[in-house]
Amino acid sequence: MSKEFEGKVALVTGAASPIGLGRAIANRLASHGATLVLLDLNQEKIDEAAKEVEKQFGVKAIGISANVTKTEDCENAISKVKEVFGQLDILVNNAGVLKDNLVMRMSEADFDFVMDVNCKGVFLMTKAATKLILKAPSGRIVNISSVSGLTGQPGQANYSASKAGVIALTKVFAREFSGRNVLVNAVCPGFIKTEMTGTLSEEVQKKLTDPSFIPLKRPGKQEEVAAVVKFYCSEDSNYITGTFLRVDGGAAIGM
Repeated sequence: MSKEFEGKVALVTGAASPIGLGRAIANRLASHGATLVLLDLNQEKIDEAAKEVEKQFGVKAIGISANVTKTEDCENAISKVKEVFGQLDILVNNAGVLKDNLVMRMSEADFDFVMDVNCKGVFLMTKAATKLILKAPSGRIVNISSVSGLTGQPGQANYSASKAGVIALTKVFAREFSGRNVLVNAVCPGFIKTEMTGTLSEEVQKKLTDPSFIPLKRPGKQEEVAAVVKFYCSEDSNYITGTFLRVDGGAAIGM
């Protein structure tokens, strides 16, 4: 396995769950030599995640407890990265939540909660990270959006709106940071088997895995999303910024 990210420090949010997308992304970057900063809400769980990454891939990894919806937490996390490593080369904004319901039944609190974590969290974490990543020789920011942000899905007014916002933020960041050679792109997964999608109702999961809905006739794997994130973080993407790439088995062809 090549070590193309050796000497680079990557921060991945929402990385505590051993079966989550954030961990799959962290593992892929670590397998190519990146030093990892894993961020999530629970300090004990994120410390354990960091230990597992270190043991499996032989790279340095630390865990930081932070709530991406809070400015102070985001700034403290970046201060910790600066203290321990002195640099930040890659930021992956992966933290996300679901609170699905039909518009007529969705509470304002549930709408705000999903918007705060999924969209505002990307803004706050990126803003804090600029203190370091704009100094990197070739910084990379990858935001995890969703096909739902392109198509809109019934029962996901909050989630679809938040993920559409992530795509818009990606384009803004790409324009604002281009002068510092920081490339910003987004990944839009379709139905991927994760701990979060496992909370969807059986009816929704059945619909999302129906062969008529997904041309490739199967749900996606976390590793398939992680591979695209790795591409965006590599030198192979040196002339790509402000884009999004669907990883959805063809579910949103034409979008």
